[in-house]
Amino acid sequence: MKSIFGFGIPAALLSCTFSLAGVLMLAPGQLSAQTTTPSAQPGQTQRTQDEAAARKELAREQLRRQEHQRILGVIPEFNTFNETNAAALSAKEKFSLALKTAVDPATFLTAAITAGFGQATDSYHDYGQGMQGFGKYMGASYADSFDGTLLGNALFPALLHEDPRYFRKGTGTFKSRFAYSVLTTVRCRSDSGKWVPNFGNLMGNLAAGGIANLYYPEEDRGATLTVERALVVTAEGALGSLFYEFWPDLVRKVHKKKP
Repeated sequence: MKSIFGFGIPAALLSCTFSLAGVLMLAPGQLSAQTTTPSAQPGQTQRTQDEAAARKELAREQLRRQEHQRILGVIPEFNTFNETNAAALSAKEKFSLALKTAVDPATFLTAAITAGFGQATDSYHDYGQGMQGFGKYMGASYADSFDGTLLGNALFPALLHEDPRYFRKGTGTFKSRFAYSVLTTVRCRSDSGKWVPNFGNLMGNLAAGGIANLYYPEEDRGATLTVERALVVTAEGALGSLFYEFWPDLVRKVHKKKP
């Protein structure tokens, strides 16, 4: 970020996060030791290996389809899963999905809009005005987004064996789908397909809020503000889930009204 925005600390943070991402992406996703015993069944072992290979191929194919999902052809929807029979993602695939979102042009555009609004309202007076001030706002905004995405959608889910994707419900009453969407900020599917507490998302938001203390103005730092930022991001995540859940319904309704 320093060479682009004139704002040094986020660049170091992003470099550190990229390094962590690289380590986990290079690490083997799932290795299992095969021990041959006298009672082992060769046919059963082969079937198990074939099923594992088919599952990995299914995950790759599902991921390829996800990476082309956009709303209005612009807003990335890479993290939304609209199919059934989801295959678990490897740690490398979780990082790949998160990085694709983090470096998408729409993400930079969102950061620029947020920076412009923050500068216009003088949210952080110490950042100042002009292009230099805008660079600091932009750097902080993008660092927030990047850190939150890499930590909450990749690093912690990989460590905790959680699936960072939003699994769209698509059916049922409005009330049930509304509750389902909001609750996904605090619960998620594990790699085994079970619903578990969404510690990865919550820890990612909190960690990103803590990292922000390194580059926000001194008066906007501290433990209380870290928790507040984490809660705000979590609430924003709930709104985003609602948007992804009901967007296809809105599109269908609009199309039906067209002559």
